[in-house]
Amino acid sequence: MSTNQSDRAVTKEQSRKKHKQAKKQEKQAAKSKRLTSADQTKGQVSRKQLKEEKKLLNPYRRVIPIWLRLIIVFSLSALALVLGLMIGYGILGDGAPLDALKKETWQHIIDIVNKKE
Repeated sequence: MSTNQSDRAVTKEQSRKKHKQAKKQEKQAAKSKRLTSADQTKGQVSRKQLKEEKKLLNPYRRVIPIWLRLIIVFSLSALALVLGLMIGYGILGDGAPLDALKKETWQHIIDIVNKKE
């Protein structure tokens, strides 16, 4: 690594540290501003100040909410199950792929498994 590259790495690291320090100071300033307000007691904090502090503490917002993620995962799982049944029964098992979704097919399979001799 040349001296020029090492100098760049050092300056990048220093700028990251400065950025982190500035963020930490902003958070502390917002918190102290909220707590040291002269016209409010410790338990009486305005909603506006809470929103501002929350924005500073957590600036990111989820693009896809968790409940929607769960619905997507369950839907994709069900789709994979159906496609797997159709591929296994239709292509690997030499049957009609749509027959894997019929109740009569599954009843026949259950009868074979539970067959008494």
